[in-house]
Amino acid sequence: MRLNPRIIFFLLLLIFPSLLPAQDTLANLFRDKKPPVEYAEAAFKTTRIVIGQSIENTPQGNILLTISHHFGAMNTGYENLFGLKQAAFRFGAEYGITKRLVLGLGLNTDRNTWDGFLKYKILRQKSGGKKFPFSLTAFANTAIYTTKWDVPDRKNYFTSRISYCFQALMARKFNEWLTLQITPSMVHKNLVPTSADHNDIFTLGAGGRAKVSERVSINAEYHHIFPGQVVSYKVYDSFSIGVDIETGGHVFQIFLTNSTGENEEGFLTNTTGRWNKGDIFLGFNINRIFTVFEPKSFRE
Repeated sequence: MRLNPRIIFFLLLLIFPSLLPAQDTLANLFRDKKPPVEYAEAAFKTTRIVIGQSIENTPQGNILLTISHHFGAMNTGYENLFGLKQAAFRFGAEYGITKRLVLGLGLNTDRNTWDGFLKYKILRQKSGGKKFPFSLTAFANTAIYTTKWDVPDRKNYFTSRISYCFQALMARKFNEWLTLQITPSMVHKNLVPTSADHNDIFTLGAGGRAKVSERVSINAEYHHIFPGQVVSYKVYDSFSIGVDIETGGHVFQIFLTNSTGENEEGFLTNTTGRWNKGDIFLGFNINRIFTVFEPKSFRE
């Protein structure tokens, strides 16, 4: 008996789907089944490790308000209540312009200095279908002090009040409990005390976060200033250690440091305190974030 070719074709159409795995469709067979991309989140709780910048940005559409407070040196003794009678502070605000770009402004009591910065997220650590081992953020700021001239009788220039800082923030979140960061920095001062002092000062920093619980972590950072760049006064490496405590919309940072400066020029190039001499300053940061609008989720 000879079968009609049309009947054979029709029977094949009926039989072929039953030969396929039950859980798949034709579309699934030809789809590239790569695992989804997963980005490392919350490497640090806020935008600073202790007193220095972290790779974290203020989210798009949000404003982060920060109050940074330093007491005096503990070795000043009981007459000064071990530094509690003295105080220096910085009030700052940061706004997430885009998912990668942040604008920040601040005012601190060190020579009544105004500072402004831009922070841009270049690369994000990711795993899954596409892997990249670390996150990279670029930071650039300008600081202008506004106190009276030290020598008012000479010819002074407004540009002499200005300094700049440029940083590359590179961090890896190894797991839920440990993040480490490396921070090479350059500070440029338009005016330095003597001709022997360098206008461009280079430092290399390292820091990290060790998570203790869901809301508490221990943070530390160290910035080494390379010798021979500052000669007119004695300068030391900056070292800070503290505790981060998250309480919903707030992140409290309580720390000890040998630096009094609250912007990058201050603690990177003007740290004159020594831990082994008791030049230790108690300080804290209060960070509070406010949502202006809800952006879409972050997508590459």
